[in-house]
Amino acid sequence: MQCSTLLLPRPRRMMSHPVGHTAHMAKGTRAIQVLEGSGVEFRVHEYAIIRNDVSYGEAVAEAVGVIPQRLFKTLLVTVDGSSVVAIVPVSAQLALKKLARVVGGKHAVMAEPADAERITGYVVGGISPFGQRRRSPTYVDRSAADHATVFVSAGHRGLQVELAPADLIAVATATSADLATTPLDDSRRR
Repeated sequence: MQCSTLLLPRPRRMMSHPVGHTAHMAKGTRAIQVLEGSGVEFRVHEYAIIRNDVSYGEAVAEAVGVIPQRLFKTLLVTVDGSSVVAIVPVSAQLALKKLARVVGGKHAVMAEPADAERITGYVVGGISPFGQRRRSPTYVDRSAADHATVFVSAGHRGLQVELAPADLIAVATATSADLATTPLDDSRRR
């Protein structure tokens, strides 16, 4: 497991980068720039995926050194023809019916990867809730509040940001809602 952490003091200025961090890291991603401008406390974690025998989210959680319930994935969904962002733990799945209900719609489907990349401006696997090309209504699974800090993509594969759930919600202009379903939830329906 390789993971390095860059602590960013207030105010955040990334004037130089530590040995081992890329030049890309020095200028930051759009997501990091948005967080810097917001004034919230956050940490940037750089990682490398080592395992490929588990889901991508589980591999990232392992590489960063956190439980999967603290690592959140950012998903683009189409609800009744409109784009919506859903942020759920990698340990769970997005419940499309729950999201549609929360949004006030009837039908929700996952966006095609190419559409997600075009709308957000990020590559799948590195989609961040911050600094997206087009702003969409954003919803965060309520389980984020169970943790002191959570992790979301920093806008580039190999980078995660750690921040307080309240700051995630504030900076992403998100709404907290019950969005996730776990394998245990699915087994109860059978």
